[in-house]
Amino acid sequence: MSYTISRVITDGDFEDVDGRTRQALADHGFGVLTEIDVKATMKKKLDKDMSDYRILGACNPGMAWEAIGLEPRVGAMLPCNVILRESSEGIEVSAIDPVASMTAIDNDELKQVAGNVRDMLSDVVQSI
Repeated sequence: MSYTISRVITDGDFEDVDGRTRQALADHGFGVLTEIDVKATMKKKLDKDMSDYRILGACNPGMAWEAIGLEPRVGAMLPCNVILRESSEGIEVSAIDPVASMTAIDNDELKQVAGNVRDMLSDVVQSI
C-alpha cells in the first residue's frame, strides 16, 4: 500500500504549484495550519543545499472534529501533510494517505473517516 497520493505537475514553477495547491485545498474545505520550508531549514541547520521542498500541514476542521471524537489521541497524527517537491520531472505534490496512516489504530469508524479524507485529498491532488 502506498502511503501517499501523488502527482507530478509539469505546467508551472514551484511557487505557482504552491499557490494552486493551497487553492485546491481551500476549495475542498482544508486550511493550511503549518508550513515548513525544508530547503531553508536544511540550509540553516546543516548548511546543505537541496531542491525546493515544502511541507504544508492541511486540516479539514469537520473531519478532524469527527476523528478526534472517535479517537481522542488521533491528533498526534494530524494535520494531513502535503508536500511540494521539486524534481527533474516537475513539481511533485504528495498528500498523506490517511487510510495508510490510520492502520496503526484499531477503530473501524475512524478508518471510515480516514477513507473519506483520502477521497477528499485525492480530489485535491487531481484538481491542481
